[in-house]
Amino acid sequence: MGQTLTEKILSLKAGRKVSANEVVTVFPDFVLSHDNSAAIIQEFRQIGRERVARPEKIVIILDHVVPAASEKHALNHKIIREFVEEQNLPHFFDIEAGVCHQVFCEQGFALPGLLITGSDSHTTTYGAFGAMAIGIGRTETASIWATDEIWLRVPETIRFVLKGKLPAGVMSKDIILRIIGDVGAEGANYKAVEFAGEAVASLSLESRMVMTNMAAEMGAKNGYFEPDNVCLERLRGRARREFESVFSDPDAHYEAIYEYDLSTISPQVACPHSVDNVHPVSEVAGTIFHQALLGTCTNGRLEDLEMAVRILKGKKISRHIRMLVLPASREVYLEALRRGWLEVLYEAGAVILNPGCGPCLGAHLGVLAPGEVALSTANRNFRGRMGSRDAAIYLASPATVAASALEGKIVDPRSYL
Repeated sequence: MGQTLTEKILSLKAGRKVSANEVVTVFPDFVLSHDNSAAIIQEFRQIGRERVARPEKIVIILDHVVPAASEKHALNHKIIREFVEEQNLPHFFDIEAGVCHQVFCEQGFALPGLLITGSDSHTTTYGAFGAMAIGIGRTETASIWATDEIWLRVPETIRFVLKGKLPAGVMSKDIILRIIGDVGAEGANYKAVEFAGEAVASLSLESRMVMTNMAAEMGAKNGYFEPDNVCLERLRGRARREFESVFSDPDAHYEAIYEYDLSTISPQVACPHSVDNVHPVSEVAGTIFHQALLGTCTNGRLEDLEMAVRILKGKKISRHIRMLVLPASREVYLEALRRGWLEVLYEAGAVILNPGCGPCLGAHLGVLAPGEVALSTANRNFRGRMGSRDAAIYLASPATVAASALEGKIVDPRSYL
C-alpha cells in the first residue's frame, strides 16, 4: 500500500518506512517560537543544557504583543533578545517583522518535504507549501532546542477533494469554515488533513495558507496541499535551503474522503462561541456588531487587503463600526502602501495597525468590552478570545467583513462585487 505525504515525510526523517499510528523519533528541519520563547527559555534552562543543539534550526519571531504593551511583555522580549545573543541564533525577527506564520513563509523557511515544529497551534499554515508542519508545546520546543529530536505518532489522513470553481465574492475562508462546520471542531483530532482535487490549481498560495492555518481548528495535527507550480514559483529566490517535493501515492490509505463542489459554497460565518458553529451569511444577515477586524495569521495578506479595497474604495465605513486593519507582515504592509491600498482603507474610516497578532489574542489593540460584538477574519471565536468573556466574535472572510463594515451589520458581500 502507498503512503500519504505525511507518512512519506516522517519516513524520511525516521530513516525507515512508517505507517499511520506508529511512534517515531525524528529530527525537525526548523523549530519556530514567538513571544512565548521567554517561557521556553526557562524550560530550556531547567533541562540543564548550556547551549542549544542546532542554533541554525531555531526561528524566533516576535509578534503576539508588539510593541510591548506592559512591563511584563517588555521583560519577556528583553529575555528573548538576550538569549538570541547568548546562543548566537541566526534566525531572529524582532517586533517590526509581523505575524510569525507569514514571516516564516516570506523568509523561505516553509518548504516542501520539510518537517517543521512550532510552539503555536497555527504552525499548520506551512502545509500550504507541502511541508509537514505541526504545533507543539513549550516543553517540547525546549526539548528540541536541547536535543534536536522529538517523538511523534504518525497521524492517519483525511482527504478533502475540492472540485468546481468558487463564485465571485466567495473566498477560501468560506471553504474552510464550511468544512469545519461539517466535520466539527474535533473532527480531525490528531489527523493529517490533505486538501486535493482539480480546484486546487485555481487557489492562490495565500488562499491555501488560510485553509492549512485553520486545519488546526478542526483538531488536525497538520494540514497540507501537495506542492505544485504555484507553490514552487513562490519559492523562487526565497528558499532558505535545498528541498525535495513529496507527494501522496495514488494508492495511499485515507481514513476518510470528503468531496466539495466549490461552486455550491456561499459566504459563511462562524457564530459565537465555537468555530464549528457555522452558518451561511444569509442565516445571520442583519446581525449588529461593533468592531471589524481584517488581518491576523489567517487573513492579513495582500489578496485579503485587495478584496477589502475593492469593496471599500470611495465609500465610508458605518459610523457605528470601528474597523481595524492589520497587515500580516512588514512586507505586506509596504506593498499595500506602495499600491495605495492603505490610503483607501484609511480614507474609508479604518484604523491601520502595525503588523502583528494585534487584537486576535485579546492582549492589547482592540480589546472588546462586555456586551460588544466583533466580526473578524481571525481563526478563533471562543469566549474571551478578544477580551471580555461577555463579548461575542463572529468569523468570516475579508469580503464579508469589509462589506458588513459599510452596513454596520452582517451582510452578504456579493452584492458589493
